[in-house]
Amino acid sequence: MDRRSEPNRSAIYATTLVAFLAIAGIAVVDPILPAIGEAIGVTAWQVELLFTAYIAVMALGMIPATLASGRFGFKPVLITGVSVVGLAAILASFSNDIVQLSVLRGVWGLGNAMFFATAMVVLVNLAIDREWVVGLFETALGLGFAVGPLIGGLLGHVSWRLPFFVCGVFMVLALAVASRKLREPANRQAPVRVGQIFATYRKPAFIALCVVTAAYNFVFFVVLGYTPLFLHLDVVPLGLAFTAWGLGLAAGILVIGHRLAHRIGAVQTVGVAIVGLLLCMVGFATSHSTARSLVVLVIAGLFMGLANANLTDLALGLGSSDRRVATGAFNLVRWGAAAPAPIISGKLAEHSLALPFWVGFGVLAVGVLAFLAFGHVMAAGYGERVVWNRAARTAEHAPEEPVGEAY
Repeated sequence: MDRRSEPNRSAIYATTLVAFLAIAGIAVVDPILPAIGEAIGVTAWQVELLFTAYIAVMALGMIPATLASGRFGFKPVLITGVSVVGLAAILASFSNDIVQLSVLRGVWGLGNAMFFATAMVVLVNLAIDREWVVGLFETALGLGFAVGPLIGGLLGHVSWRLPFFVCGVFMVLALAVASRKLREPANRQAPVRVGQIFATYRKPAFIALCVVTAAYNFVFFVVLGYTPLFLHLDVVPLGLAFTAWGLGLAAGILVIGHRLAHRIGAVQTVGVAIVGLLLCMVGFATSHSTARSLVVLVIAGLFMGLANANLTDLALGLGSSDRRVATGAFNLVRWGAAAPAPIISGKLAEHSLALPFWVGFGVLAVGVLAFLAFGHVMAAGYGERVVWNRAARTAEHAPEEPVGEAY
């Protein structure tokens, strides 16, 4: 299909640009975590409050943001979210202690909740070619995770405050673009009710997906939030390290994730991703050299990309037929499970630097077991089949061999 035939191209590209900047804003903090801790004089777990406050408020903000989009429309909620992020980022650059920074990161998370509760639904409703627009959104996310740490590392070398300020300026620019280019989808939908969101959790396949996703996202933010402290690198090398991680993530999303899903199914691709990430946790926990840890970091990014490329698709397929409801219910679990990971990692690191990874291994092992037990339920709900369920059915329906003829 010719992309020029898309009537809302400008609005689609504007929303995608804001998505890129929002994700870059999450990742920009990674390389400057050690510098912030040193400058303010706080412990590892206190520094991790910057992630936990952000993710926790983002998780809690998903449901009210979803309800607000149904009441006021997508564009006002999205633009409000971008404005809140820009203001919080700029104010964070003037903070003097960890409490101020954490509060402002929480406000930042609320703004991002408003954005992520609406952006994907807006894009899908504006586009004719849905596959193209979903791929465009995923590209923005992958590149945001790759570019954010690079910006944080380069600017953080000057001052840890600069990445926050520049991120805020970027969001102000994004606001200018969004206010002019964004459009409300033509089909106005009825307001969402809280009961609709929680009713989604009655579906067994969706519950199974949420358990797997909760374990996965906990580990995702062990890697994203704790590894910067674990590596003991200066700001610029740390920024480059997480840029390499982000490129691995982008490759998993853009190059491998959907191709593998077309071959073996989205459910089994998620299985490959979480098993691979489980092995990476062992790699981190047993690593005694920076070089090995960096290799594991990039490989972990690749497996995370495989998961990220398919989890949202599965949530939309297994959740409510109303994408706003499915997205709200899924993101509440996704971000809610991630919120405690950074601060738990910081506390565990006081006892052993490897302990956060072993705990991450244990949490993800629960997710792997849940996947093995209920993966066939998810696959059935999504119109796929998993290998072990197919093998079991073949054995169940195989004709019995007559006694005495085995040899």
